[in-house]
Amino acid sequence: MKVVDILKHKRGNLTRHHMEFMDRMSPSLREYWSELVNRAHAQHLFRSWGKDFHKPAVNEEVENPVKDTIEMKPEAEALYIELSAKIGEELHIGEWFSIDQERVDAFGKVTEDMQWIHTDPDRAEQESPFKTTIAHGFLTLALLPRLSDAVDPDKPLFPTAKVTVNMGMNSVRFPYPVRVGSKIRARSSLVKVVPIQKGLEITRELKVEIEGVRRPACVAESVIRLYF
Repeated sequence: MKVVDILKHKRGNLTRHHMEFMDRMSPSLREYWSELVNRAHAQHLFRSWGKDFHKPAVNEEVENPVKDTIEMKPEAEALYIELSAKIGEELHIGEWFSIDQERVDAFGKVTEDMQWIHTDPDRAEQESPFKTTIAHGFLTLALLPRLSDAVDPDKPLFPTAKVTVNMGMNSVRFPYPVRVGSKIRARSSLVKVVPIQKGLEITRELKVEIEGVRRPACVAESVIRLYF
């Protein structure tokens, strides 16, 4: 399957939805909307024309070179079709994982963040509103690969892929602190899957739950790439 065929299919769906949207507008609003869209198209055409005349310097690195087509290997195509049907669905629920003081102290030493709210249980009991020490937010973030079983060689999440590469995060939030002694686990939902050269780019929402607490400890949008 070629990506250009996938895009044609998606473009057809978008066109149909756009026409339905236009039909529901009042005549005056429809005229304003058409003018706005035409202006946007004109600006896009001008930008595309300008790019055609841009030539990079001899040693200049060109980012994201345009590819006419992306040929997917059978394994990548099969996984793409499978995941495309699961957009918005939950892919994985991890096991509960205990956060103890020893782990928090070790993380504090590595990152040189030894604030008392993390590392001094006696003071935290007296002065902290949580009456105990809490884990660093970035400790929770650093544990995401473990919590989502992404680093378990015996249970790969995408076994047909040869290599999985962490591309980073689109967003990260820490809605609620993790008290030392708590148990946490991650739930993973599929946001998007896109074909790339030699593989797929997958965007997931990772939500870290705290046992017995309504609010999550962390909500992050993670991007990985699979190569086949």
